[in-house]
Amino acid sequence: MAKGREMIVAEIPHLRRYARALLRDPVEADDLVQSCLERALGRFHLWRPGSNLRPWLFTIMHNLFINAQRQKGRRPTPLPFDELTSPPAQAAPQDGAMAARHIAQALQQLPEEQRAAILLVGLEELSYAEAARVLGVPQGTVMSRLHRGREKLRTIILEEPAAAIRRIK
Repeated sequence: MAKGREMIVAEIPHLRRYARALLRDPVEADDLVQSCLERALGRFHLWRPGSNLRPWLFTIMHNLFINAQRQKGRRPTPLPFDELTSPPAQAAPQDGAMAARHIAQALQQLPEEQRAAILLVGLEELSYAEAARVLGVPQGTVMSRLHRGREKLRTIILEEPAAAIRRIK
């Protein structure tokens, strides 16, 4: 079991990155990772040695995420009062930071299924087959969601810069 814990601990950075991309809130993402780790450690005997651990952990996390989303319903999350104040007086001068925010904003505009496929294949570098196992869908469905998601992402990112800047603020 000690080796299993070490293997799981090695995957925590990947789990955190995927959770933060899914939830957009570092605190909720850490809670999701914690729940995933707790479930994985409690059910480690169900993991098949010799198989890839990362997709197994991502499957657990994805299922926890979907269950939480179902419980929340489709209501928007209210913003804390101090986030409702006016934007900063001066925008960040870094082009890279603005581009990163634009991409993150564009990702959030995608449907959940397409965003998950893009994050698993593009960011986490899972194969189509591994992403299909994580999401619990056929491999062709992952490929289709990935294609549609990339096309929609490309359309959003290539919009006029002024419209993108207004959306980021």
